[in-house]
Amino acid sequence: MKPLKRDPLYLRNVIFGIEDSLVSTVGLLSGIAVESIPYKTILLTGTVYIVVEAFSMAVGSFLSEESAEEYQVKREVTGSRAVSGAVVMFVSFVIAGFIPVLPYLFLSGSPGLYSSIALSLLALFILGYVNGRISKIKPWRRSLRMVLLGGCAILVGVLVGRSVRFG
Repeated sequence: MKPLKRDPLYLRNVIFGIEDSLVSTVGLLSGIAVESIPYKTILLTGTVYIVVEAFSMAVGSFLSEESAEEYQVKREVTGSRAVSGAVVMFVSFVIAGFIPVLPYLFLSGSPGLYSSIALSLLALFILGYVNGRISKIKPWRRSLRMVLLGGCAILVGVLVGRSVRFG
């Protein structure tokens, strides 16, 4: 069996897509869930956010990769590599985005909020560990770094949700 080709484009898009999706989705959901919003609204908000942001991230991945390729070769490129990276970004973002949404299917209020945060932090820990293993760079350190940085972004969502009042 051949080892998987480790293309930095795909690795970058998978890591970025999963991390950004987990952190931004749980940050958004936490920010609105602290206000005791009905769980159906949280589910709708999360789903709309995930799909729109996944598409936006895919477009951003495509445009940036295509621009980088054109910069390197000093001419227009066909974009097939950029399209592949965009697809990887989209799929990674969508799949990971539903991790923080999942608890709200079964739990509401504080249990849903805390479960969403815990599940997202666990997913970030696993992502950091896998990234470290693939990169051959201290997987436990990568895991802790991913949880710490992602946890800070989640905290921002919660703090904004608690401090901003409309009505």
